[in-house]
Amino acid sequence: MHQILIFYHSLFRWFLLLTIIYSIYRACRGLIQNLFFSKLDNLIRYLTVTIAHIQFIIGIVLYTNSSSVSFFWKNLDETLYDINDVFFGLIHIILMLSAIIVLTIGSSLTKRKLRDKEKFKTILIWYSIVLLIIFIAIPWPFSPLANRPYIR
Repeated sequence: MHQILIFYHSLFRWFLLLTIIYSIYRACRGLIQNLFFSKLDNLIRYLTVTIAHIQFIIGIVLYTNSSSVSFFWKNLDETLYDINDVFFGLIHIILMLSAIIVLTIGSSLTKRKLRDKEKFKTILIWYSIVLLIIFIAIPWPFSPLANRPYIR
């Protein structure tokens, strides 16, 4: 079960990144070309947040059932000196929770905007911040903090 969740958590990362990047692209395009905020734009906004929440739930289940995270919290004096333990015990979860909060706030603010240009601008700003946070928090294969393969 654990390995299946890891696979889906790894796979959903790509869906989330693609929808965030596509949302940012559509927001830029909408701002530059002065387009209407269409039903498709709203659907992509909604889909991005939904995928992010699914990803976060899978991540929370993995976090609460992880033997390495459990070891991290039980042996804090020793594990604080290992960047890999600190990354998965603290950094990853804090940054991803922050990203989910910022994404949810940005999506909620977008819904409340009355003008299309304001909606595009809100998505552009908030989702760009989320993308930056997520890029920092992902354990990329080239990351000095913690590395994992692109798909596990």
